[in-house]
Amino acid sequence: MKSGNKLNRRQFLGSAALLGAATTVGTIGSGAALSSCGEKKSQYTPLRPANEVYIPTLTDKAVDGQPLKAGVIGCGGRASGAAMDFLNAADNVTIIALGDVFEDRLNDLRGNLKKEKNIDIAEDMCFVGFDAYKKVIDSGVDVVIIATPPVFRPEHCAYAVEKGKHAFLEKPIAVDATGYRKLMATAKQAKAKGLSIVTGTQRHHERAYVESYKKIQEGLIGDITGGNVYWNQPQLWYKERQPGWSDTEWMIRDWVNWKWLSGDHIVEQHVHNIDVFNWFTGKKPIKCVSFGSRQRRKTGDQFDNFSTDFIYDNDVHLHSMCRQIDGCANNVSEFIQGTKGSWNSNDMAIRDLQGNIVWQFDREAEKKNFKQTSPYVLEHVNWITTIRNKQPICQVEDTAISSLCAVMGRESAYTGAEITWDQMSASDQNLLPSELALGPNPAVKVEIAVPGSASPNA
Repeated sequence: MKSGNKLNRRQFLGSAALLGAATTVGTIGSGAALSSCGEKKSQYTPLRPANEVYIPTLTDKAVDGQPLKAGVIGCGGRASGAAMDFLNAADNVTIIALGDVFEDRLNDLRGNLKKEKNIDIAEDMCFVGFDAYKKVIDSGVDVVIIATPPVFRPEHCAYAVEKGKHAFLEKPIAVDATGYRKLMATAKQAKAKGLSIVTGTQRHHERAYVESYKKIQEGLIGDITGGNVYWNQPQLWYKERQPGWSDTEWMIRDWVNWKWLSGDHIVEQHVHNIDVFNWFTGKKPIKCVSFGSRQRRKTGDQFDNFSTDFIYDNDVHLHSMCRQIDGCANNVSEFIQGTKGSWNSNDMAIRDLQGNIVWQFDREAEKKNFKQTSPYVLEHVNWITTIRNKQPICQVEDTAISSLCAVMGRESAYTGAEITWDQMSASDQNLLPSELALGPNPAVKVEIAVPGSASPNA
């Protein structure tokens, strides 16, 4: 494996976030968090009623309760991280089944579970192949962790819900309109069955973001009038083709660089930032215009950068920017402007129109009052708690919408056309091959989209 920069996404995000200065300590759930600096609540009009604002349970560990046996579908790096996060999130949980297209990836996670958690996965609970997800789901597990390449997630989630399994579904959860519609239908079924499905949009489970969300919903920045969101970082990992690898095997092992597997990085990675704006506003864009280019990538058929103008109702504009190129200015953050002030995730602060800080998240108080501060663990804490308390949550619809927003931006950049929400959501675009096998694949031919012409994937 080669990379132009050894930082992975999580390391980069951690180093990019600025620690906010301490302010007044308040409460959040069962522990301390942050209050604002002297705001007068009577000055503010809430953006929505308090009973419409969902606040997750962010305790150090999930509530104790019924034993939970998990299966992991997709055993790569993200799945390995999610598996450990799940095990660290609660007592009385374990992993009993693994599935992956490739045996070596499965064995890597199997070995790590033994080494780090002393968990032995039985030979007959290890499944290899494109149908491994069904075998894991049918193996007697209570919950599933789905971290296969994104193009497969709608189908895998649908089968899990059909079989009555709670699921953790890594983001993005769709790379095309067909997957989006499948997930929206799956979400209805999950709710009808009382299943909890949490997605990997971990900012929804990061205390700094949750407290910021609460303050914005209380009206501290007034009505939201626009924003900017960024994910600019060095080149991600890539894998050069090895002797003996078929087209499809290479592409899946190098999945983060191929449109049909990942959705391109505006979908696979930048969805986080777009999702924050959608979450805080409670809205989705009605149309967008985007541009991008490919200049430095080593493998695959994706762009290196995107710049998108998302237009929401009332002429609210979100500027979305993402880039993966070594040696450039980096920024992973969100900024939201309102009629009374603004919020910036770089320092997790709300400022009035004169630039004075009126509220700021206190990271030092969080460290003092909580043992667990990783949002990657806390999303599993909340997921397990909702299962054990029989208070299910389903994040599928919201994350599917954010995923399709990113798809809109991608398609606009590929074609140069203005894309509306109604056009994109009704599109028959489907990037998942009708037949899957580890052999020749016509998509391995690198065909880069050219604005002003139809997208190669349209």
